[in-house]
Amino acid sequence: MEIFAPADVGSLPPLPAQPDGVPWPQPDWPTGSLPGAVDSTRVEAILDRAFGPDADPRFGQSFATVVVHGGRIVAERYGPTSGPDVSHLSWSMAKSITQALVGILVDDGLLDPSAPAPVPEWADPDDPRHAITLDELLRMVDGLDFCESYALDDPDGDEVPFSHCIDMLFGAGSDDHAGYTAARPPAHAPDTVFNYSSGTANIVARIVCDLIGRGEEAEAWMRERLFDPIGMTSAKPSFDTAGNFVGSSFFHATARDYARFGLLYLRGGVWGDDGRKVVSRSWVDYARTPRATDDEGGIYGAHWWLGGDDRGTFQACGYEWQRIVCVPASDLVIVRLGKTLESGYESLVEWMTSLIAEFDPQILVL
Repeated sequence: MEIFAPADVGSLPPLPAQPDGVPWPQPDWPTGSLPGAVDSTRVEAILDRAFGPDADPRFGQSFATVVVHGGRIVAERYGPTSGPDVSHLSWSMAKSITQALVGILVDDGLLDPSAPAPVPEWADPDDPRHAITLDELLRMVDGLDFCESYALDDPDGDEVPFSHCIDMLFGAGSDDHAGYTAARPPAHAPDTVFNYSSGTANIVARIVCDLIGRGEEAEAWMRERLFDPIGMTSAKPSFDTAGNFVGSSFFHATARDYARFGLLYLRGGVWGDDGRKVVSRSWVDYARTPRATDDEGGIYGAHWWLGGDDRGTFQACGYEWQRIVCVPASDLVIVRLGKTLESGYESLVEWMTSLIAEFDPQILVL
């Protein structure tokens, strides 16, 4: 596990603009054929591994995959219980949507990421948590004692740690997720240890709701500022009993609408022929700048995970292997929705890697 010094965003791979002559996907997605340099037979075979009659059983259930290249949908598959108009749960992909909401408020001058986070439970200057910044919350280096484990028991009979995540979402903290987490004591000094935490994301989401309202009022603001501008009509955030967006985990949308959100970030936060800024380019770059690694070597930015490859890949990731994968070098967005056990994750990583490789930029320039 390592925390990186702030990197020069100028070293980030460039983000592609919408190609000339390709309509923005609003209200309907433009579709197109696979580029001539891409082997369509190979792409279809890769998709068959998830959706065909002999699908890989390690994948579990595959609900949807949408492949967007050059701003057009070029491949799309759905499982028997899904389709273009069926919404699916985001799980932790919601964290990346929360990051976008924060970015809009930062652009409006209503939040300062470098300032101590406005968390009432930490208002006392003598509280060691008082100095935790919004930036540190977004980078998951707040230092709070929070266990993200999703396991209730171990198949080998070993003792599993108490899961604050499960207790927050479904147990003692289910009415007020942010309040539950804000009461957690510090385990480390801020900005010294990376600890991926759904509780942290829900504190961030409450900070957002403190400014935009709660429940229906918050949802209306989200639609006006984020969802409607990009045509994300199926977007449905969920709220806890306290009225705060469950920005860690509970958001529903169709696969195409998740792809819209990915395309927004791939385009640097702008949308439409008039170049309307939905979220600033600097905020998108902040999300995709390497900030830390976890114990397995995964690279984290700010509420987005990074691929660590020369394509500049960054992605929104959720439990059971939900993904919005953005690949700048190939002008590619891939959404995968499904229900996969952790034992199948490695197989899906290989599957996604092989699908991305079919759109390698060295192939596309031929």
